[in-house]
This record gives sequence, structure tokens and C-alpha cells, in this order.
Amino acid sequence: MSSHREAPEISMDPVADSTDVYAFVSPDRPDTVTLIANYVPLQDPDGGPNFFAFGDDVLYEIHIANKGTADSDITYQFRFSTEFQNDATFLYNTGAITSLTDATYNRRQVYTVTRVKDGQATVLGSGICPPNNIGPHSTPDYAGLAGQAVYHFPSGETVFAGQRADAFYIDLGAIFDLLDIRPLQLLHTGPLGPGLAYNTLQGVNVHSIAIQVPKTMLTADGSDPVDWRSPSSVIGVYSSASRQASRVYDSKNGGVINSGPWVQVSRLANPLFNELLIPITRKDYWNAKKPKDDHQFLDRVEHPEVAKLLPGLYPNVFNSLAGYGKARADLVAILLTGLPEGVIPGFQNFTGPVQADLVRLNMAIPVNPKPNSAGLLGPPDLQGYPNGRRPLDNVTTVILRAVAGLTIPLVDKSFIPDLAVPVLQDFAPMSNSPLLGTFPYLGLPNSGFGSIPSPTLTG
Repeated sequence: MSSHREAPEISMDPVADSTDVYAFVSPDRPDTVTLIANYVPLQDPDGGPNFFAFGDDVLYEIHIANKGTADSDITYQFRFSTEFQNDATFLYNTGAITSLTDATYNRRQVYTVTRVKDGQATVLGSGICPPNNIGPHSTPDYAGLAGQAVYHFPSGETVFAGQRADAFYIDLGAIFDLLDIRPLQLLHTGPLGPGLAYNTLQGVNVHSIAIQVPKTMLTADGSDPVDWRSPSSVIGVYSSASRQASRVYDSKNGGVINSGPWVQVSRLANPLFNELLIPITRKDYWNAKKPKDDHQFLDRVEHPEVAKLLPGLYPNVFNSLAGYGKARADLVAILLTGLPEGVIPGFQNFTGPVQADLVRLNMAIPVNPKPNSAGLLGPPDLQGYPNGRRPLDNVTTVILRAVAGLTIPLVDKSFIPDLAVPVLQDFAPMSNSPLLGTFPYLGLPNSGFGSIPSPTLTG
């Protein structure tokens, strides 16, 4: 999936696992950009009594590159700590929680936000995370409770940190069963299974860090990005999680003692980059590197493994793709540099020649009142992925179509994509908690009391 279990080591450390990054012009506040970084994947809502939380020993960061070097020019850092109101109970809450400061909210997480710019660190403020959505007895008005956790800082940023419904959608069981796309499986070499695609992340929650920032605070020169042609209108975004270098298990008191410098253990920008492009023996290595070092993975982008697999798994469906022997300059542009002006009319999100995995957003592209979930590969929606990423964007479909050859004509006019490519899609429904029209936009988390086991499919 996007990056929920993308590397061997980080799959065993979920509280530090970056799962999705979103960057988009806020639809209801178009003078701002909303950045969201998700962590702690695959949360069953009924996971008590020790409900899911951020890691107190993890440094969470959202990075913005705005000077064309792929360096982190602005970084928002989040540090969490857990407070117990009653250390004599095993309960997460000892009664209904109606306020973030209720004494019944026993295991409460608080956090601080620091902005690092030009080497200067400024503490912007602090907040309280809402509890997990336990159920109607414990969290009777969850929407109101979560609303209390939205903070407006004097510096201009709006912040939320807490549990949300996972907005990513994919038929994971089929995709990783040798790229079986259920409605197209009659064309697959393997045996038939259940025919309907479904959303693997239906009913699943994550922990989200969301920050809404005025556009003028994100440009390198402080200008208002109104010209889509201007390099200053484009930013690159990625998230990371870091742990201290040393970890000692304390058998006397229980728990662990952390010390030493911070070491990056997870990062994320474009969905599925590490998942689908990086070989399994280098995935944890990739997680430890900065985006500005991604030129070393160029060959994996120019010659993606999925593009080699598709013609064999779907005989006589991807003949044009099978015969294309050139390096994939289209994917290099989409994933590593951004698209320069002139490739798509009225659009560019080029950040310069440095090859780096970043979510690139042209902040001058206006909000589309009728968005297309297939983004630039739609019919084109210039505000959709890979121009930034909105929660509604069907990134699995976009990436499948791109890898299968739909974007090759952007750089090689002689190539004609296979007939199946424009209609290729994952088919998983966006069926989790409905998205919101206001910050933090991701849907309310699924309730533990109301959780329903996923259907069991055989085949």
C-alpha cells in the first residue's frame, strides 16, 4: 500500500512509520496550503485498552523545500509526551470524555510544534491530541471533541494532531497477489478469484499530523504565489520520523532509555515510491537517506520493475509497453524533478535538476471546484496528483497508468500507449469515513465500538 509496511525494519516499528503525505491548496482557504503526514498504520479501531498513539520517543517532521536544492528549507517538528491522570487504573479513560482536559481522559498525549527555518528553531505552540474514537459511551461527541484539538497559532499556522480515518484506498490483497486487478483478472495468467474489488483500508485508522500554512510563509521570498510559471510558486514536501541512535532496555524499571543524536528511520513523499520501486534489500537504506541523495535510485525509476511484470502477467494486453526499451524519462520527471513548463498546457511543478522524491505542489494552480480523483491523468485536473496530493486523489490508479505507459507520450510523442492503459485502475472504492470540507479534511476515525471485521474472501 502507499507506505504502510514498505520496508522490513520499519514494518516492525509502526509508531515511526510514515504512511502517507498530502500537500494541497486548502479548498476553503485558498490563501493557505495544508500539509498532512500520517503515521501508525493499520489501526484496528477497537485496539484497547492500550489504544494507538504517537511515539513519545520519535521526532516527527514535515519538510518543505523551496529553493530548488531538495534541502529542507522549512521544517515543522512535532514532539509528543504522554500524561496519566490516574496511575492506579488500567483504563485509557475512566468515564465519558467531553473535553480534552477532562480528568476522565486518563492517558492523554500533548505535543509541541517547532519551526526550523534558516537554521533557527522557533517553538510555535503546543496542543493536546484528542483521544481515539473509542465509542458512544467513552467519546459521545467525537466530532466536537476533535474540533477542540484544532489550534490556531499566533505565528499563522493551524495545527491538528491525532487519530483520523485512513484516506488512502487500495485493493491491497489483489495488488500484491501478482498485480491481480480483480475486474480485469480474466486477462491475468493466474486463476480466478472473487470478482469485486474492495478497499483494504475500510474501517482502518491512522494518526495524522496536519498543519495549514499561509502560502506566503512557504515561498522562498515571502511572495504570494499567483503566477503558475514562477519557480517560487512550487514547493517540494516530504515527511520523516527519527529515533535517537541508542536504545537501552531497562529491566529494573521497565521501558527503554533513549540517547544520542537523532537518526532518520522513515521518510515519505510520493506514494508507493519505496513500495514499488526500491528493491527489498535497500528499502530500509532508502528510508535512512535524504531526498537530495535520490539520484542513486535513478535506474529504479527509469526501469521500473512493475512495467516489466505487467506484459507477462497480462499476455497481449501491454504489447506496446513490452516493446519500449528506453529509459522512462516521464517517470523521472513525475517523481524526481517535477514537470517543466510546456509538457502539460498551463502547468509546471518543476523544482530544478536535483533528482529527489518529493511531493511537488504548484501553489498558484487554483482550486478545482469539481475535482477529478485521477488528477493530471484524468481528464486533466491540474490541482490533482502528481501536483501535490489531495486526500481524494486515487494515487494507485494514477501510478498504475503512468507506469503502464500513459505518460510516455509526454516526453516521447512516437509512443502509443496500449488500449487498456487509459482505463486501467485499481477499482477499490473510497469507502472509509467521509472526508471533511474543512481542516483537517481527513474523515473522523472509525469507532472502536462500531468496528466491523473485514470480510473474508477466499479463492
